[in-house]
Amino acid sequence: MQHELREFPNDQDLAIAAGEYVLACARRAVKASGRFSIALSGGKTPAAMFAVLASSALPWDRTTIYQVDERVVAPNDPARNLSLLLDAFAMVPADIRAMPVDDEDLDDAADRYGAELPEFFDLVHLGLGPDGHTASLPPGDPVLLVEDRPVALTQPYLGHRRMTLTYPTLDHAHHVLWLVSGADKRHALDLLLRSDPSIPAGRVQARSSLVMSSVAATA
Repeated sequence: MQHELREFPNDQDLAIAAGEYVLACARRAVKASGRFSIALSGGKTPAAMFAVLASSALPWDRTTIYQVDERVVAPNDPARNLSLLLDAFAMVPADIRAMPVDDEDLDDAADRYGAELPEFFDLVHLGLGPDGHTASLPPGDPVLLVEDRPVALTQPYLGHRRMTLTYPTLDHAHHVLWLVSGADKRHALDLLLRSDPSIPAGRVQARSSLVMSSVAATA
């Protein structure tokens, strides 16, 4: 799989360019089908991009935001990716579809969330961990082998179980946007760009993949 790489001198330039790319994808999708579906990841890196989007002319009335992954924690726990999304888009009419990690039957909840997903995502935003994980697809977890469910649960990882989109869902997206910052990501980024299957991120096989990175600026 081929990745397009665009490098930026700092995180702010990265965020602005990423926001502009998402906006362009949204406009194309709305023009083609009348709707824009996007799945967003959590973490520190995309927060600045979310701020750019919140102040943009994104076609909010035609946009639906889904979660790539979520920690199974209490509703008000700041570790929730949903908290970041709600804060970032509090001032715009964002339609955010939260992963139902509060349910007692998490497997059933994952199935229900999967059934509510669009046929394909116009865009999926992914991050990259120093250990090569993306979404909540950690090294060595059985979730890496799930092929028959669009959404699944992980084993405990860094203290929490997680709900995540699976490889078939990610691979079916029209476009994948990776945001990568931080010097500790350099090795994982090198492996991602080679689609090295030794890391979970290297196994994503989307039809169109753009990697935006400021790693070189922080090395």
